Amino acid sequence: MSKLFEEKLAHLDIVLDDKQKKQFYQFYEILVEWNSFMNLTGITEYEEVNEKHFVDSLSLVKVLDLEKIKTVIDVGTGAGFPGIPLKIAFPHLEIVLLDSLNKRVKFLNEVIEQLGLTGIRTIHGRAEDYAKQKEYREKFDLCVSRAVANLSTLSEYCLPYVNVGGMFIPYKSEEIDDEVTASKKAIHILGGQLSEVVKFQLPGTDIGRSFVKIEKVQNTNKKYPRKAGLPAKEPLS
Repeated sequence: MSKLFEEKLAHLDIVLDDKQKKQFYQFYEILVEWNSFMNLTGITEYEEVNEKHFVDSLSLVKVLDLEKIKTVIDVGTGAGFPGIPLKIAFPHLEIVLLDSLNKRVKFLNEVIEQLGLTGIRTIHGRAEDYAKQKEYREKFDLCVSRAVANLSTLSEYCLPYVNVGGMFIPYKSEEIDDEVTASKKAIHILGGQLSEVVKFQLPGTDIGRSFVKIEKVQNTNKKYPRKAGLPAKEPLS
């Protein structure tokens, strides 16, 4: 593990043991290997992956004490961000990674197996479908997502997974104010309440990020999420 990576993690008060350092490096190697034959990420240079995927994923500690969280679902996890870095750094977390593309799920399963991770599993399918299932609906302390969708749509995908008293925290770019304003009604309809928006820069960079903290204050009406495709086509407003 590079010195630079360690320094950036130190900004987040995260210190890794040797096993965790090795797991991050293994994750990087598997990511680059699989990326050579399928499109997982446009970022492959070692320090850039550390910064824009690993440190970015772990920067959640700026807004949440992860020691107090137990169950997490990562919706639209893609190549495993933020879910796998969170699992490596905070092994006590019980994490479900959800993605709609089977090829990516195969990659994630390979990472989990090679890194020897336990208490983490994948599910393949659409967020709208799993959110209707008793096993997953309102069962998580925390839902995270780095998926690219507007906040109203993302809230409809994600809030149904969160238990009352839990949190939904999407990872967003810095310019988020208009999107937050436009999503307030949707968040309310879905049983959420906007707590705060935390803006910051990734350690040692000029990359601006925002976390939108949404608390789940009441159960989500059973009619949400609407059927596949509708949340994106016609966001609640």
